[in-house]
Amino acid sequence: MTSRLVAVTFQVEDPAPPAAFWGALLDRPTVEEPDGVLLPGDATQVGLRFVTAGVPKSGLNRVHLHVTSSSPDDQRRTVETALRLGGRQIDIGQRPEEGHVVLADPGDDELCVIEPGNRFLAGCGFLGEVACEGSRAVGLFWRDALGWPLVWDEDGETAVQSPAGGTKVAWSGQPPEPGPWADRQRLDLATTDVGAEVARLVALGATRRDGQEVDGGVELADPDGVAFRLTQG
Repeated sequence: MTSRLVAVTFQVEDPAPPAAFWGALLDRPTVEEPDGVLLPGDATQVGLRFVTAGVPKSGLNRVHLHVTSSSPDDQRRTVETALRLGGRQIDIGQRPEEGHVVLADPGDDELCVIEPGNRFLAGCGFLGEVACEGSRAVGLFWRDALGWPLVWDEDGETAVQSPAGGTKVAWSGQPPEPGPWADRQRLDLATTDVGAEVARLVALGATRRDGQEVDGGVELADPDGVAFRLTQG
């Protein structure tokens, strides 16, 4: 048994604007939920979820999204579309010679529009990457938790990808800075047997957060101490 990745979840002040932005940018439907909005994924493109923030944002996100482009004109059109939908350009220290364009969505979460010809994201689809801070141990944990192949493992950096291909989930090799804001982004999983899957994930290196029952499931932490959720489904 393995868990199914339902969505990458972002806690934001108001879920509606970023959900509308990403729904339009990715051409996906938005599904209203009791505590936010879900943009369902599929076999090759990960889902996104936006929920009301538990803590205010502080500094750069631990997780951000990369969208791809097929040509310089396509990259320019994607940037123009993102700006028209409510995004804005930001400076996080990127160098002029770097080919990607850094933006923030209406929820103030960073994203990058990647330059054409990027080999790492070749064939990954429009939502090419979920880029995370995290140790190599976390990448290996998620390989086993999701049952996805490890498609990158160099200099501490790791990435996994669905056996069907599509969006990569990658880790930088460096654990995130501690603090309550580190949990503003998380992975949401589903499984048919929560109890058995919790036991399996704990055996792989997760820890259970006592008393954190959520939506018929539980909240756990990965080997870096970052929260994720497991629910029935």
